[in-house]
Amino acid sequence: MGVVVKFGKAGSICMLWMGIALTVLLVRNEACSNEDIGIYSGEVAPLPNGIPSYAVQIINKCSNDCSLANIHLKCGMFSSATLINPRLFRRLRYDDCLVNDGKPLPPDTIISFQYSNTLPYPLSVASLVCL
Repeated sequence: MGVVVKFGKAGSICMLWMGIALTVLLVRNEACSNEDIGIYSGEVAPLPNGIPSYAVQIINKCSNDCSLANIHLKCGMFSSATLINPRLFRRLRYDDCLVNDGKPLPPDTIISFQYSNTLPYPLSVASLVCL
């Protein structure tokens, strides 16, 4: 069973504005990219037992004032001898780590943590959602 909807002049104008609004939303969402996340890491003081430690900062540097969510990083077999708050950063499976529990990261917000391992892990953006 189908439904037929008939638009008058006012309905046509309303549909035009809805189409423009949807286009603006789609263009804004396309304005975000993996480059809107900055990942900075460097070596810090080792653990007392000599295991090297590294500090990581993940920053939303989106210039379009957008929040980024569901941020997944390529992270290999990431592991740490020290505990990392899993709400900030956790490995889900090989080469898939989740940032900020998948929640939105507002513009200019920084997620920071430290990990300890014999070698540093290269981290890079795999995917994200622009809000």
